[in-house]
Amino acid sequence: MSFKLHRDPPFRVEQVGSFLRPDELLDVRHAWEDKKASVDELHKAEDKAVDAVVKLQQDHGYHGINDGEYRRHMFWGSFWPNLEGMKEVVGPDPEIFRRYIPDVGAFLEKNHKPGETVICEGKIKHCAAASKGHIEQLQYLQKIIPKEKHGDIKLTIPAPTWYHLRYKQGSAYPSSAYENDDEYFEDVVTAFQIEMQVLFDHGLRNVQIDDPNICYFCNAQMIKDFDDDKLNKGTADELFERYIKVYNNIMEKCPEGMHVGIHLCRGNFVKSRHFTSGAYDRIAVRLLQNLDVHTFYLEWENDRSGGLEPLQHLPKNKNVILGLVSSKFAELEDLDKTVARVYEAAKWVSKGSGQSEKESLNQLGVSPQCGFASHSSGNAVTWDDMLNKMKLVRDVADKVWPGEA
Repeated sequence: MSFKLHRDPPFRVEQVGSFLRPDELLDVRHAWEDKKASVDELHKAEDKAVDAVVKLQQDHGYHGINDGEYRRHMFWGSFWPNLEGMKEVVGPDPEIFRRYIPDVGAFLEKNHKPGETVICEGKIKHCAAASKGHIEQLQYLQKIIPKEKHGDIKLTIPAPTWYHLRYKQGSAYPSSAYENDDEYFEDVVTAFQIEMQVLFDHGLRNVQIDDPNICYFCNAQMIKDFDDDKLNKGTADELFERYIKVYNNIMEKCPEGMHVGIHLCRGNFVKSRHFTSGAYDRIAVRLLQNLDVHTFYLEWENDRSGGLEPLQHLPKNKNVILGLVSSKFAELEDLDKTVARVYEAAKWVSKGSGQSEKESLNQLGVSPQCGFASHSSGNAVTWDDMLNKMKLVRDVADKVWPGEA
């Protein structure tokens, strides 16, 4: 599962997800939301923007090409709301949420109500409607990218844990559908297994799962609040272990030849709002050694993420993409200092594996720490800021791995 040059993911340079939406696209999307533009007009604006952002990535030497998430309002897209048994709810009752979960707490500040969520109402089943958005996004990229480069295409999908942790015990699903978490996650796992196979059958070979929940288990306050909550059946650590099992059960039926990565995010909301802090140290051994994906996309752009020491627990058959460049703020990181951090990361990998530092570099790549616009409104950066960050990531990789993708 180590790097292969140029054609097979993961690549030395990666974009973790979204790009800033151009104003022209946002204008049409807002007009469509206000019923002042048609669906056809929206699709044309999306197509034009995707064409441009694909060229942008190619011009900057990026190979894991995505569509900027330009057809989505939020990073999680339309998969969960369209599963059988799930329903999108606007203005949900705040009392169904665990208020100490970092993103929920942020949304409920000053008594604000969450704008929308997705709630389980019955047995969860995969269906064609759930795949529709992913397939359309993939097929358009296949249409505009030469066939010999279709293996470069990367699609981001939401996490299987996303609509579980946030809800109070007893609120994640009705008792009429599931007696316990084991039953619930059995159907969630099946739905994700089917989705991975559907996407593989449509030609996708590179998928990135976006999971902000996992980083919450680095947050000491969240752990304490969870364990103090008398409603919960079990501890936060026990739930963390369950989530790892969910991923591993999904991976048991991962199509051979499908590269699967997981991005752990500490929050990336409107105007660069983050939700949580905490170093990986607390979960590093269990995460890196027990969660069976090919690649971890990890954030290390500032002190909120701690040091690089957890990389000593990385097994030889897994990769880490180092999110060393902030997508949240305009200040440009120093090239030489960022290069030095890549070499520091290799030292920690080497210390744990017994490989040389040069061999350890083969398990690493570099990226912005998160997308530039997980929410369509974007981060506190300009278009030029984004281009500067993209160039910096490419320059770092060219210094560390000259001549590689």
